[in-house]
Amino acid sequence: MPVYLLGDEILFPPVDHAENGLLAVGGDLSPERLLAAYSQGIFPWYSEGEPILWHSPDPRFVVTTGSFRVPRRLGRARKTWSFRLSLDEAFEDVIDACSKAPRPGQRGTWITQEMKAAYVELHRMGFAHSAEAWKGVELAGGLYGVSLGGVFFGESMFARTSDASKIAFAALVEQLARWKIDLIDCQVETSHLARFGARSVPRARYLESLRRELAKSTRQGRWSFDPPATTL
Repeated sequence: MPVYLLGDEILFPPVDHAENGLLAVGGDLSPERLLAAYSQGIFPWYSEGEPILWHSPDPRFVVTTGSFRVPRRLGRARKTWSFRLSLDEAFEDVIDACSKAPRPGQRGTWITQEMKAAYVELHRMGFAHSAEAWKGVELAGGLYGVSLGGVFFGESMFARTSDASKIAFAALVEQLARWKIDLIDCQVETSHLARFGARSVPRARYLESLRRELAKSTRQGRWSFDPPATTL
């Protein structure tokens, strides 16, 4: 199948035209295009020096708040760590730390300066969010993503202290469950997220879930944990 070249108009081809997950190239990272992409099961993923590449993999790696589980070892760790947890307190610091985090088998980062600027703008608009774990005044770990309707589209995470990002993730999912944001899109498979109950599903089934969850209203604006979920 062909890979489509995007123009100025904010339109994407059908996702079932994707070739090994790659659907289209080009376009821009404007908020309008990014939100349109996520709502259709598409996300940008490319490296410095490449054109913008748009993906819709099949299968898709997802977890729901109902299937999410905290690994036993992490559950024990949560009882002994004294992280302070927060939402949307340090979005720019989180995305910057994610861009610098070493990844096994990966050279460089896909979180380019252009990507950072685009997601910071989505955060300013109330669509992109971060979860943070703090040790004192130091940012120990965290993650960020985009939320529309009843979906959280996870993008990246980092940890400077063991388990920090995992505990922030677990706390975020618990909060998402309270808000009825039930579908968490992990995009592509990793053993790390599989330990939390994430599983590969056919793209068609993912898109059905996506359409259903997008019918919910979007919790737009700055997020914060419901009391008393401030420390774990």
